[in-house]
Amino acid sequence: MNTRIISDISNFIFLSDKPEKVDAIFLPGGSYPEQPEYAAELYNRGYAKWLIPSGGVSVKQDKWPGVRSKADRYSGDYQSDCAFFTDVLLKNGVPASAIIGENQSGHTRDNAFLSRKAVDRAGIAIKTAMIVCKAFHARRCLMLYQMAFPNADIKVCPVHCYNITKENWYKSEAGIDRVLGELARCGNQFVGDIKRYLL
Repeated sequence: MNTRIISDISNFIFLSDKPEKVDAIFLPGGSYPEQPEYAAELYNRGYAKWLIPSGGVSVKQDKWPGVRSKADRYSGDYQSDCAFFTDVLLKNGVPASAIIGENQSGHTRDNAFLSRKAVDRAGIAIKTAMIVCKAFHARRCLMLYQMAFPNADIKVCPVHCYNITKENWYKSEAGIDRVLGELARCGNQFVGDIKRYLL
């Protein structure tokens, strides 16, 4: 593949900002503990006041898929992404009073917009935020959370849980499938939203 094509796709999909002090850290759903572990680390270093884990069960599987790594440490009877992430946060020193969870969403768009509803119910104003997500999920997360929180300044601080990175995604079939799938979803999932957002 032409290296320009690879670099253009890489730069679009793989966003990465330096952590900075924010009101909240968003955690779109998943089954790897690396996301909430990193969010807990940032919280414990004073980067955020609130952590907002999100996620119910997978719309593809209609159930929670189970812990994908470190299952010896995180062995609860989790029924949702949110329950799993919340347990990881608590086990890594985050107080329950700092967590605003959302456990109904089944995909990324719902992660963003149902997190907005949870935040509004809690009476929290979010002007600045970070998203801690899978590296190849960064662009789509930013697009959706920015739509749900249009007045917030949002950064993305990704984690690598699938061994799919900006530097290696095009070297494996799994990486190509993941990244090009994200590229497609960044277009086809946004048609209605983008029109409402721009017009």
